[in-house]
Amino acid sequence: MKPIRTLILLSIAFVLGALYERNQAAEKCTQLGGTPLAGLCKGL
Repeated sequence: MKPIRTLILLSIAFVLGALYERNQAAEKCTQLGGTPLAGLCKGL
């Protein structure tokens, strides 16, 4: 039971980290005057 719980918690942590990083990149793109679109910064 514990290995499954550990795997689930690691998966959740990974997804949350990826979402956090994507949000940080979008904010930086906006601050620089670009438009975040599908994970890429357009207009720079």
